[in-house]
Amino acid sequence: MPANRHPQLDPARHYEYPAHLRDMVADMPCTSGVYVFHGEEGALPLYIGKSINLRSRVLSHLRNPEEANLLRQTRRISHIRTAGEIGALLLEASLIKQQQPLLNKKLRSNRQLCSLHLVDGQPEVVYSKDVNFATEPALYGLFASRHAAVEWLHQLADQHRLCCGALGLEKLKLGRACFRATIKLCGGVCRGDESVEAHGQRLLISLESLRVACWPYPGAIGLTERYEGAGSEDALAEHRCQIHVIRNWCYLGSVSNLASARELSRMAAGFDADGYKILCRPILSGSAHITLL
Repeated sequence: MPANRHPQLDPARHYEYPAHLRDMVADMPCTSGVYVFHGEEGALPLYIGKSINLRSRVLSHLRNPEEANLLRQTRRISHIRTAGEIGALLLEASLIKQQQPLLNKKLRSNRQLCSLHLVDGQPEVVYSKDVNFATEPALYGLFASRHAAVEWLHQLADQHRLCCGALGLEKLKLGRACFRATIKLCGGVCRGDESVEAHGQRLLISLESLRVACWPYPGAIGLTERYEGAGSEDALAEHRCQIHVIRNWCYLGSVSNLASARELSRMAAGFDADGYKILCRPILSGSAHITLL
């Protein structure tokens, strides 16, 4: 039956727009930054998000009946301005790792981060706790677990007719081809249809799109980002220019001057997958304003 025939079943009837939260959004700026939905005092944050327009993004939560459960638990909303989108992305990822909000999952710290490394032409799974992903050459892909890396290798074999035996995914009996060769899903290196060198070359080509770029600088850098929007209010002045301090693809924080950036650059920095994904394009493309620290 239509919902209007049974109004007690209509979820919209049980959703009330949270007026006290709307009042908190009234002074929120239309600039880049990070916002936080807080629950009870002293508890973990409920949700952390980012946007290039904080007011518009937060209001979109308040207009959405599907997020009624989140809003019922929310007691207040805070925000932190940034000079631009890169700063918002970096700060969001950093805060989620630090504060472990209840409803964020994707950007939480991953202690099993792994990649693929070729050893004698065969891919092996290596872990960031054992290998420095920022400086180790010829790593391919960033995976949340060994299972995810092996699953991706299986998909790669299917797409490029690679041999699961040669990839170490299947044990081959002496003198026997792999099962996939019998159904023409393997190029046949396991039975001499193609050379080991040819198979290895196809493997390298198929892996190349996921090659992990090494950190291209001898140490830390400052990536400068400036707010280009309209408005000259004093409250925004300190956020108009930020220097994001980064080393080994790891975000160390944002400051307003080079002296503070050099001080921050002394912090320890291990490889960070989220920082890599956010920063790889702007840094390697040359589009970002970089200062060596």
